Amino acid sequence: MPMLRNELGDVLRDARLLQGKTLRDISSGARVSLGYLSEVERGQKEASSELLASICDALDVPMSAILREVSDRFATAEALDEVPVMPSIPDTVPELLGSFRGR
Repeated sequence: MPMLRNELGDVLRDARLLQGKTLRDISSGARVSLGYLSEVERGQKEASSELLASICDALDVPMSAILREVSDRFATAEALDEVPVMPSIPDTVPELLGSFRGR
């Protein structure tokens, strides 16, 4: 399951890059240090709701759009978790393997 701070950071970075803006552009607009914003984007720091609002304002993107994208990513991850990656192995396999070893 993904971490909220990682998904939020990825969505914020994607929004920034789609606009062709730099970390410096957004950090000055949001009035947050460039280093801290970088850590938020990399999922190393959790953004408070106030900081998230400032970043969204600097990106000129509604916070609801950012949170919706994060929510969609979580929904996708949850759906993938429900699908078994590998079918379960029947209990008889170890017995079958044992019969091959005896040859």
